[in-house]
Amino acid sequence: MALLNPYISFRDTAREAMEFYRSVFGGELTVATFGEYEMPGIGEDERDKVMHAQLTTPSGFTLMAADTPAFMERTAGNTITVSLSGSEQDELRGYWERLADGGTVTLPLDQSPWGDSFGQLVDRFGIAWMVNIAGTAAPAQG
Repeated sequence: MALLNPYISFRDTAREAMEFYRSVFGGELTVATFGEYEMPGIGEDERDKVMHAQLTTPSGFTLMAADTPAFMERTAGNTITVSLSGSEQDELRGYWERLADGGTVTLPLDQSPWGDSFGQLVDRFGIAWMVNIAGTAAPAQG
């Protein structure tokens, strides 16, 4: 079985972001630093930065991330959106609320034209999220 999961690039905040996502979704977080693997081109000031982090959750989500080293280009912007979907209303609403904490709701979680509850937000780390709850009518939330 193959997995499809988002891999997010940060600049110096990967550890903080992944710990936040663990607080939202639960699960096991593993973190490896550039220093642990003696990566070429990495300065002393970046040895503790995240080379690879992986969050594996009880719900079966896998989220990966890394800090982009200073010598590599990183283009900030709308380069990734993470989609959460399913029929577990309470679970998905909980994720929505925790992701929205400190973020910006761009489309409130509400009933969509296709009959599901759907919303979009940008979390406090600038990552765009979509939440779709199958077959539910949601009251407007912010």
